[in-house]
Amino acid sequence: MKITVVGGGSTYTPELVDGFARLFPDVTELALVDPAHDRLAVVGPFSQRIFRRYGHPGQITYTDDLDAGLADAEIVIIQLRIGGQQARISDETFPPECGCVGQETTGAGGLAKALRTVPVVLDVAERARRLAAPGAWIIDFTNPVGIVTRALLDAGHRAVGLCNVAIGFQRRFAAMLGVDPAEVILDHVGLNHLTWERAAYVSDVDRLPELMAGQLEKLAGEVALPVELLSTLGSVPSYYLRYFYCHDEVVREERGVPTRGQKVADIEAQLLRMYADPTLDTKPELLGQRGGAFYSEAAVGLIASLRSNDGAVHSANVRNRGHLPFLSDDAVIEVSCRVGDDGAVPVPTGPLGPALSGLIAHVSGYEELAVAAAIHGGRSRVYQAMLAHPLIGQHELADALTDKLLAANAAHLAWAR
Repeated sequence: MKITVVGGGSTYTPELVDGFARLFPDVTELALVDPAHDRLAVVGPFSQRIFRRYGHPGQITYTDDLDAGLADAEIVIIQLRIGGQQARISDETFPPECGCVGQETTGAGGLAKALRTVPVVLDVAERARRLAAPGAWIIDFTNPVGIVTRALLDAGHRAVGLCNVAIGFQRRFAAMLGVDPAEVILDHVGLNHLTWERAAYVSDVDRLPELMAGQLEKLAGEVALPVELLSTLGSVPSYYLRYFYCHDEVVREERGVPTRGQKVADIEAQLLRMYADPTLDTKPELLGQRGGAFYSEAAVGLIASLRSNDGAVHSANVRNRGHLPFLSDDAVIEVSCRVGDDGAVPVPTGPLGPALSGLIAHVSGYEELAVAAAIHGGRSRVYQAMLAHPLIGQHELADALTDKLLAANAAHLAWAR
């Protein structure tokens, strides 16, 4: 079985390679594809050493030729960052100039990233449609995952979006409960980077009320949200909800300090120096600071279920199709799904109250407009998407941020060319 990773020169990649080496003997070829030949020349050999260390029988190949990398692949994982960390730093920098949060997956920064990313991902997917094996799946890990996955599905691709937020909660809850992570089934619901954990089932018994009764402060601390907020909601929001529930506080914290992108750029430089060491054959601890915890386990689990038709539950980004009745069928949601060879099907969930459904519907409307802006372009479409985002939502802000976004993206796309 050939699996292709588009964006294989990422410093994330050894995390993914380690997961396949430990957990997925079925892969015969793991092909890493990236136009950044200098990065690939470091990450590729390091990945080969990881496979050898675990005695994995498959081979690691790497190339900057996208078509060659996609040929005959049965799974295509897309993990791109168009414009690199410099574009990310821009996404995190220009929104605070207008008093808005600077973040690469939501708000104005997230929209900037979506506009750069969607056309490139769609081009990759079209090539995969021609060159990959019949029935190949596209696994999208490229942010903003919900928007990118919706664009892929709108274009008729066999795609599912993947995020590591849910598996992170599964592992934390399991540790708190003293059980194996595989025993924990989450009621994970919302949109990508806008999700809540409403239940944690172990042997069909919801153990989340027990956790919230006994370890509420710890749970609140892990997602950097007030205890009373979790208590009122009766669920555990993802850390990304902090950008909504504590927006102004986050903006104040961002002023005068290095952005997350600047910190990650420093970490990446260190990681690449480590990866270049010909004696290194295990992922370094520093990689944990890069982000993407449990990404490899999430990817391997999802792919295994797509291949084996085992019906296991995984978090995935999929079409709504009536699952959340207040959204259109075409919306893309992130929920717990049973996964088989026909794809991911949402697990039934109870009704969502207005505190959750209102915010989900608001952001879903923005995401629909963001896809249109990314595909068709035009200042008016970008402005409409800005205006629809709950973290912006005012003419003066949307107007100013639209001009800043377009100028920033023009500079970074010109640099990338």
